[in-house]
This record gives sequence, structure tokens and C-alpha cells, in this order.
Amino acid sequence: MKIGVIADDLTGANATGVRLTKSGFQTSTMVHYNQAPTAAQASVCVDTDSRYAKSDVAQMRVAKVLDNLSAWGVEVVCKRIDSTVRGNIGIEIDTILNKLGETAIAVVVPSFPDSDRVVSGGYLLVNGVPLQSTDVARDPVAPLTKSYVPAIVQGQSEYHVAHIGLEVVLAGEQEVARAFKQQIQAGTRIVVVDAVTNEDIEVIANAMAALKEQKMIPCDPGPLTAAFSRAYFSQALSNKKILVTVGSVTANSANQLHYLMEKTNAHPIYVETAKLTASTDMWEQEVQRVVEAVLEEMKQQEILIITTYIPGSEPLDLKEIAEQQNMKQEFLAKRIADGLGKITRLVIEQSEFEIGGCFSSGGDVTASICSLGHVEGIKLHDEIQPLVAYGEFIGGYFDGIPLVTKGGMAGDKKAIYTSVRHLMMMAANGHQNKIEEE
Repeated sequence: MKIGVIADDLTGANATGVRLTKSGFQTSTMVHYNQAPTAAQASVCVDTDSRYAKSDVAQMRVAKVLDNLSAWGVEVVCKRIDSTVRGNIGIEIDTILNKLGETAIAVVVPSFPDSDRVVSGGYLLVNGVPLQSTDVARDPVAPLTKSYVPAIVQGQSEYHVAHIGLEVVLAGEQEVARAFKQQIQAGTRIVVVDAVTNEDIEVIANAMAALKEQKMIPCDPGPLTAAFSRAYFSQALSNKKILVTVGSVTANSANQLHYLMEKTNAHPIYVETAKLTASTDMWEQEVQRVVEAVLEEMKQQEILIITTYIPGSEPLDLKEIAEQQNMKQEFLAKRIADGLGKITRLVIEQSEFEIGGCFSSGGDVTASICSLGHVEGIKLHDEIQPLVAYGEFIGGYFDGIPLVTKGGMAGDKKAIYTSVRHLMMMAANGHQNKIEEE
């Protein structure tokens, strides 16, 4: 699956490319508009250098890039625009729509909340100031004297430009999708949408990805392109599942799990640790119970969280249990880790769905997964964050399945979420085309 971004200047191409890279897409910038992408690339940003070009030159360059992208096999086309809406925005959008056909719909979201660019009521505010009151109004080449984005785009476009307000975005992605459908049914091809936060942009992106019958074109400075690409490729994972196995009970891991659940709405399957330290029969029963629960949840969820961390519960006193059972604490700890390892192995063995990747937190748990999965080793490919490694299993039951490992104390609160998202993106992109065919 391939992403092509048409940018009207080089720094903008790089800025959007970096956002795609952070989202798990290996991205490069092409500095010549007539340069064809190579087959090995997964995501490209092409600089047309057309922001201040004459309209016919801008049209010619955008059309040429589209021809090259189509020959390359592009699946997602994006239009990078300036965050202060300078340039041939309407002209270049029209060129894309005309070449891609009637199912193509341009969604214009100039908002870049991290750079204090937001759109509300259709008006673009830069650091809280209307666009026409900023230095852009004094641009010596092409001054902008308006702040209302639909009017700015309409001034260059042959298509009717509609607007979806912030109240719709705040109502959620289903309402945004419904608003898109209404505009499409009315014949609209260009829609400007309000957004004041990154969460608003995620809502818009998810609504766009839900409209499978249309070819939705994000037109933005980068945030919407990255969010839409994630949403689009996540939907391609509908039959691939990500397993998240967390045995660490540190406060850091707990915060990371909470963040993952908050961002993905995934519901954990909890493992009762006490039963994994009890008799062999009880250990086997708990393993089987959790396996059955995970396999059932797979029918509803893409991300399956298997964890011994149960909010509000007190951690086991392994020292006391070890004394009661006349065993060593290390033995009990290993029984817990082995329980998680066997659960993971059985889920992979018995799943009717393809496993797109595994995440494990905690060295003991990762070691048990490898041991019980008869894994020969882990082929390492990348470092997602410091102390967070990405690779794939070698041999055994899990051969070739992508894997991210993390120590219990490693990473910020987003570490597990970032790792899972990376696995999802890589799985959707064929494990980055099997790491660029080795």
C-alpha cells in the first residue's frame, strides 16, 4: 500500500513526510516533480515547487506528479497545502479532482494545532489572530486579505466549496461522516472542515476513512494527511489482530496501558495472577479461560490486551505465597510469566484471524513467550523509542510475526500506544513489504 503527497514547496513536503514517518510509514521526499517513485518506496512526498507558479504551470506539474504516482501504484493521494493557505490551492485541488474522477473528494483542513493554526467557523486563526491580520496580508508576492478559508479556496476553484463547522466535528466521527455524505449527495467535491485540536483532526480522518466508496483526498499542512493515512491503513487490518501481552505491574506500565485503552477503546482481558501461582490444574484452567476469552474478543477488537495488571487490585505478595507453598519466589514469578507466554502461544495457534504483530512488556514475559513458542531468536529492525525494539520472531510457532518489546520501566506514557500503532502500520504495509524484501 502506497501513499503519495503532492506538495507545493520543499520544506512543506519534508514537514508532512516527517509526520508520516512518525506514524510508521517509511517516507522520502522527491525534489523533482517529474521524478518517478521507485517501487521500493512506501510513501513519497513530491515537491512541485508551484506555490507561486503561474496557474498553467502549477496544473501541469501536479498532473505530471499524479501520472507518476498512478504508474507507481499509489493508493492514497494527499495534497500538502500551506498552513496559511498561500499559493495555488484551489487550482491544484481542481487538477487532482479532474484527473482522479467523480469519486474523488477534497477535504481541506488547514489546521495545524501544534503550530497554533486552527480553523473555527471557517476562519483561519494564526496564534489566535485572523489570517488577514498577520504578516501573510503583507506578503510581497501574493498577499492574503481574507481569513475565511472556503472563500479563499472558492476564489481559485471551479467547484463549489462547502464548509462543515466545529459543532459537527465535536459531535463525533459518525456525524462528520454523515455531513460528508450529505455534501457528496449534493454534488460537492471540496469541503473545508473546522478543527482546533489534534483530536478534532483524528475525528475528521476517521470519518473520511469510513467513506469507502469515495476517494478522499486530505488537503492540509500535514496533520490530517498523517491521521487519514493511519485510519485508512488501520481499516485494511480488519482481519489482522495485534496481541499486547503485559506482565509488568509497574506504575509506568499501568499508565501506558491506560493511555492505550483511552486512545483505542480496547478492552483488556485480565489474567488472575493468583491462579497462576496455585496448583497445576488451576494454572491450566486460568490459561484456558483467558485463551477462550481472547479468541472471543477477537471477533470484536483489533487490539487484544492480555495483562496481569488489574486496576484497583493489590499486587501479590510472592514472598508470602512462596513461604506458604515452600517454593522460591523466582519459581512463582516464572509460573506467572510462563502462563502469559502459553496464553500468547495458544491464542496465535488457535486464532481464526491473522496475527499482524505482538507487543510484550517485561523481560521475563518476553523470554517466556519465546521459550514456549519455541522461538529461535528475534531479528531486529528498528528502535521505536529508547529501549523499545521492533523486529520479528525467528522460528517456532511465531516465525515471521512482527514484534515490539519493552522493559516495564521503559518509555513515556505513549510507549505502548506508539508501539501498537507502529505494528498496525507495518502490518497494513505488508511488514514494510517484508522489510523491503530484505
